[in-house]
Amino acid sequence: METIKKKTRARDTVARWNSCGFDVGLVPTMGALHQGHLSLVEASLSECDKTVVSIFLNPTQFGRDEDLDQYPRQTETDLRILKQMGVDMAFTPAKEEMYQENFCTWVVQEYLTEKLCGAFRPDHFRGVCTVVAKLFNTIQAKCAFFGRKDFQQAAVIKRMIRDLDIPITVRVMPTVREKDGLALSSRNRYLSQKERNSTACLHKALIAAREGFQSGVKDIDILLGLMRERLNKGGGIIKPQYTEIVAPDTLNRPETPSSSDIAAIAAFAGDTRLIDNMPLGGKNRDIYLNQAGNERV
Repeated sequence: METIKKKTRARDTVARWNSCGFDVGLVPTMGALHQGHLSLVEASLSECDKTVVSIFLNPTQFGRDEDLDQYPRQTETDLRILKQMGVDMAFTPAKEEMYQENFCTWVVQEYLTEKLCGAFRPDHFRGVCTVVAKLFNTIQAKCAFFGRKDFQQAAVIKRMIRDLDIPITVRVMPTVREKDGLALSSRNRYLSQKERNSTACLHKALIAAREGFQSGVKDIDILLGLMRERLNKGGGIIKPQYTEIVAPDTLNRPETPSSSDIAAIAAFAGDTRLIDNMPLGGKNRDIYLNQAGNERV
């Protein structure tokens, strides 16, 4: 595995692969890799000839009072894992490599970024879109792999590549969960044991909305009430920021829910902000760790 820090060298390496006819996959990450990230790496390795994993803790998607300084960093461990998996390139640029002095050009996606998480993190998606566009320009891959846990991010990025004619396909892969349903996140390590014991209610709230819909409930307010009721069983530790049901492409709340609509939650466990979501209909394709048939090592 090559570990490359410079954009020009990474771009030239991928250009050489493309000239040889290789399909290149990109997995963008901020490091502190967990099984959710590794499931994306596995998907790229299985679908593409060459796989690039970027590790860049992007400062521009963090708000002033957010956890940039505390965000977990374990680059040496991450690189060792990626090498063992057979990744072809780890792209690990420094902040100064990605954002040169006097940087002042931003990619701003309007409309989709004003909803859900964007309503509470006003500059977050400006930072996400900008860094992802820069990664797409540097690592000119055929496919990029993202997790469904961050479904608003995936929707924003898909709209960005459509609107800006970026020649890449986004693959959105299943959420990977702990056995009790907590979606994997690098921030989960912030949780105290008491907080962690309460977080299963997020998954149960999504299941409540899903089961309510599939049993015939078509009233959005009733489905949202089912979600809030389950969240209230978090022992007072879980503090919801929003509970919502939205259409996957517009992120608008539908008048009448359909099987493609998404139940979504953001909540705080102590100081740790957690997000999760689940489609109301279809088969649940999430991956649960340590569960028979879906175990990930």
